[in-house]
Amino acid sequence: MKLAVVSLGCPKNQVDADRFCRALLEAGHTTVATIEEADVAIINTCGFIESAKEEAIEHILDACAMKTHNPDLRVVVTGCLAERYREELAREIPEVDAVVGIGSNGRLPAILEELCARQAEAPPLECYAAKQGLPLEGPRIIGTPRHYAWLKIAEGCSNACAYCAIPAIRGGYRSRPLQNVVEEARWLAAQGVKELVLVAQDVTAYGENLGQNLLVSLLRELDKLEGVRWVRLLYAYPEKITQQLLVAMAESEKALPYIDLPIQHCNEEILRSMGRRGGRAAIEEALRLIRENLPGATLRTSLIAGYPGESEPQFEELCAFVQQAGFDRLGCFAYSEEEGTRAARMKQLPIEERQRRADAVMRLQSGILAQKQQVQVGCTLQVLCDEYDPEEDVWLCRTAADAPEIDTNVLVPGAQPLQEGEFFLVKVTDTDGADLYAILPDSETS
Repeated sequence: MKLAVVSLGCPKNQVDADRFCRALLEAGHTTVATIEEADVAIINTCGFIESAKEEAIEHILDACAMKTHNPDLRVVVTGCLAERYREELAREIPEVDAVVGIGSNGRLPAILEELCARQAEAPPLECYAAKQGLPLEGPRIIGTPRHYAWLKIAEGCSNACAYCAIPAIRGGYRSRPLQNVVEEARWLAAQGVKELVLVAQDVTAYGENLGQNLLVSLLRELDKLEGVRWVRLLYAYPEKITQQLLVAMAESEKALPYIDLPIQHCNEEILRSMGRRGGRAAIEEALRLIRENLPGATLRTSLIAGYPGESEPQFEELCAFVQQAGFDRLGCFAYSEEEGTRAARMKQLPIEERQRRADAVMRLQSGILAQKQQVQVGCTLQVLCDEYDPEEDVWLCRTAADAPEIDTNVLVPGAQPLQEGEFFLVKVTDTDGADLYAILPDSETS
């Protein structure tokens, strides 16, 4: 059959899609670019926060609406939304043909065969297995541009933060064996991948459920790979930033001095309510260690504004901390009330107030980012060319300070002789406060 696969949400979810797509291709199916061309639409959903759930439902409804023109179209929903809401999804959107929990992703080839034998008007097929059944290894495709790839080193989370539904959706933290990860990294390198982005809910906990932290050992093994130039870490928890890890990163030929440190807040009382370990002291110690051992490192963070009970003084403390810390990259999200979490049972701030506070933090960060980007004007930087944008007639490139699909870009005129997936030295000529504009150094004219 012809399959259209829509994968939403985080890089970890994309890796899940890469694995089940490979299994479906090996079963003889083919992929197409649009649902209009497809026999089956597979929506790999995110169900983490309200906006992600709304996006997922919109994609599901759009796919189901295609049945008006193609009554034989089958719509399959998997991913976090399917795992989290299970029977509710099948009941509320009966036009869906199958709801597949994440633990049953490995059964998708068999599920499609079963769908073929069913009548179009049959009730949704539901398939839910234990979360631990989600395949973490084995063949995959590369769903990103060929020169970079997500490498998922662990699944699930055991931190039990008060606001987060991930442990309920994905289960407890489980690391992949070291050699298994290295073998996949070696395969990715052989496919031409030049940037490996290590992803997990917490990369700094890698290996601990197996008996010892293995992140430093993994970085040393990845340093041996031929072809890979950059290794990037997403996401690191403050209380697990150690001098040993930072020294290993500094000594590594491939590990980038880029750390995504999702602190969520800085106020001691709010952090305690969130269930964040280490408090503000752990955050400040992590920042100190990073700046001492990786001078010039790019620091990224994520924050939550409008958390239940956050007072105006506590919010002002957060704003002051953003100004003081001077993060290079920052995303602030309005608190999303997630059913089943401890925070959802607390007294909530008005949605409008949550958004106002998140917007205020992002305005602060926009000013900080603009100042940092202005310093780059006139500098010569190494960039990795991601793709050509025909609408804007520019090459979209990134420095080591920018994670793919997350951070800012370096824009180079389309007439410049760049090539997707290659590294170049460029001279920065301007900035719009976020993206940089650049040309090849030998392109300057008098």
